[in-house]
Amino acid sequence: MTTAPNALAAPAIPTGDAEVAQRPLAAGDARITGGFWHTRQQRNRRAGLRSGYQQLEASGTFRNFRIVGGAEEGEASGMIFQDSDVYKWLEAVAVELGREDDRDLRAMAQEVTGMIASAQQEDGYLNSVHTLRHPPEERYTVLAWNHELYCYGHLIQAAVALARNAGETELLDVSLRIVDHLESIFGPQGRAATGGHPVIEMALVELFRLTGREDIKDLARFFLDVRGREERFPGAHPGPGYFSADVPVRETVSVEGHAVRALYLFAGATDQAIEDGDGDLLARTEAVFADLLATKTYVTGGMGARWDWEAFGDPYEMTTDRGYAETCAAIGAIQWAWRLLLATGKGLYADAVERLLFNAFLAGVSLAGTEYFYVNSLQLREGAKADEGRSIAHGRRGWFDCACCPPNIMRTFASLDHLVATETPDGLAIHQFTTGTWSIGQGPDRFTVSTETSYPHDGLVRLRIEEAPDAPRRLSLRIPSWSRGTATLTRSGADVPLSAADDYASIEATFPVGEIVELRLDLTPRFVGVHHRLDASRGAVALERGPLVYAIENEDQGGAASVDDAAVDSGAVPEPRAPITALDGAVPLAVSGSAVAVSEAAAAWPYPVHGTADVEVTRTPTTWTAIPYYAWGNRSVGPMRVWLPLEAD
Repeated sequence: MTTAPNALAAPAIPTGDAEVAQRPLAAGDARITGGFWHTRQQRNRRAGLRSGYQQLEASGTFRNFRIVGGAEEGEASGMIFQDSDVYKWLEAVAVELGREDDRDLRAMAQEVTGMIASAQQEDGYLNSVHTLRHPPEERYTVLAWNHELYCYGHLIQAAVALARNAGETELLDVSLRIVDHLESIFGPQGRAATGGHPVIEMALVELFRLTGREDIKDLARFFLDVRGREERFPGAHPGPGYFSADVPVRETVSVEGHAVRALYLFAGATDQAIEDGDGDLLARTEAVFADLLATKTYVTGGMGARWDWEAFGDPYEMTTDRGYAETCAAIGAIQWAWRLLLATGKGLYADAVERLLFNAFLAGVSLAGTEYFYVNSLQLREGAKADEGRSIAHGRRGWFDCACCPPNIMRTFASLDHLVATETPDGLAIHQFTTGTWSIGQGPDRFTVSTETSYPHDGLVRLRIEEAPDAPRRLSLRIPSWSRGTATLTRSGADVPLSAADDYASIEATFPVGEIVELRLDLTPRFVGVHHRLDASRGAVALERGPLVYAIENEDQGGAASVDDAAVDSGAVPEPRAPITALDGAVPLAVSGSAVAVSEAAAAWPYPVHGTADVEVTRTPTTWTAIPYYAWGNRSVGPMRVWLPLEAD
């Protein structure tokens, strides 16, 4: 069924009774209209979503549904969780329909929704691959690995997005039948079990928010709390920690195991805490997030150190060339941090979202918007072999056998608008910087601010009051941690005092329409070091400018030297150079340093006796060219590094 389409809605919308410090803007009240992120959104809409449709068809993913629905014959294609790729893509399409209706995209959405609905069984069960490969009596018998609840979670998220953004409710009906089916099997009076890959928790809370059905929120809480108690996945290798089930969520101290599983789980836990008014659970999610930032996060914001099991490593275990940092993990961390921002209003979560978006997430997709990295290592050495399909040595790829990341990227681009600004109890808060319009209130209470900026390449953010009530409102602007103490703010040309300790600058006033507020952030390049326990990057620095982490790749060095031999002078401030047109105007930095070489004799054995003259080292003065990490690998695929060794004293 199609109803009148709604406007662009937030991906998570707490109920009126939820305990939050801030709320998403209403549907249609957040809109990116130009600049850096608008360019990426438009490429995602015009190229990414259509390429995704073709890839889902070519991979046999759509066909799985048609076979189960009786439209075709054959065997299942792909992974046991293949259905979820369709649901994430469909969620992206739904949000884009909320942005602006499109006949072709709507037709795709309706076609695919019909396929999905045709594959639902009479009792509500729906999983095309499992249905084709296993008899009905094997449903939910391998919860650790068969991803049935995981697929339901992504289906429900797509259904909610379609209903809110596009007025399409057929998939919502499918979702409610799934909930009824699940309630007949799981719960306090049924099986005390859950799935190995979380996301159902987040999805059910959002379905509750849309429908108001308390039983759905109760089911979400059940799945959250059974993990690590009754359900620890006995016998499933490599053990309960991999499934975030070694201890209950409410007793967790540090994330462990599969990174995406853990991040989705805690995003769902934050949703549950918000809706239940559960301060203890919220405090637990904050503490776990703090530990994650302090001990298990790459400088890019990337999450997950190990290729083995796509897992978090030990504290400070963050290798560079073997770092995993899955794109989906970055997306899960964005979802969790944004929910914590809504819950608390603390700027550190908006800071985290920014670092994740510009670095860990954005590196996962080409500038064209149609090729993807699954893994986002921070170094690629000369002679590196692509030992596996996900390796960055392949360069970005159009699709993967395990294609979780591409449609996840698509839905994240589509929903970026609502990450930018929120409604506070007394006004509007701007958390991210892009060109667009942001509104709260209705009628005579309407307060609308437009923003214009070339951020992240330029630090000036210009705000204009477009609509304002005849009453005071508070306008709050995040001051990123790297610009506190150096940022400046003016209102109608007059300086507004800022405190270096504040994460937001606030102006409370009765604003006249047309008034201009300007925030200028300091984009002076800076080197950052590492904690002494982060062994993989000791003796090196990373380069940042504004929200961007930089990298050096051979492409920009003119063939004179390899970045594998780079050393830098951290006492010399890197200098911005002319924007690179081929990289959408990215600003490169000139970095003073040297290229290191050793004698032939020393090269024969890389472990000389310390303090001896056995090694003849030659250092050739070199100016290295660095580019934003997100842009690497778009012109060629070759040696690259984020962490830059320091020149010897």
